[in-house]
Amino acid sequence: MVPPKKTPDPTDAELATVVLFDTPGHLLRRAYQVAEDLYMQEVGDAGPTPRQFAVMLTIYQNEGLNQQDLVRLTGIDRSTMAEMVGRLIKRGWLKRRRTKHDQRAYALSVAEEGQAALRACAAAVERAQERILAPLPPARRAEFVDSLQILAGTGRKDGEG
Repeated sequence: MVPPKKTPDPTDAELATVVLFDTPGHLLRRAYQVAEDLYMQEVGDAGPTPRQFAVMLTIYQNEGLNQQDLVRLTGIDRSTMAEMVGRLIKRGWLKRRRTKHDQRAYALSVAEEGQAALRACAAAVERAQERILAPLPPARRAEFVDSLQILAGTGRKDGEG
């Protein structure tokens, strides 16, 4: 049996004009998948994931951060951050201690084993970043990164010096 044709919806004309491969959200998701694949090819399964690397590097560069600061600096949501920090502590890559100012909060630091993991994958992470940008002409790479920073809310606004 052939299903009956549905009555055309007035929004169908709008949907017919949407080109998925011209939508920034879809392209960003696809680009992220490519970036993550390249990262994993370079770093491997034994190293930190891209988000773990971001968390550990941020803590390494800002020892004593609490999880709330870490959420703000990395853009990773609180519940995911709590789980990730717990896993990194169990793995021996992070340490936490109560802060002097607020006994409810924990200050985070990268354990020696975590520092070794960061050092071991630093060159691979750099290679992954180079491979991510490789399809772009060299003259467009800095502008591309600037644009990503603006979109992510971590860079200067367009027109700022």
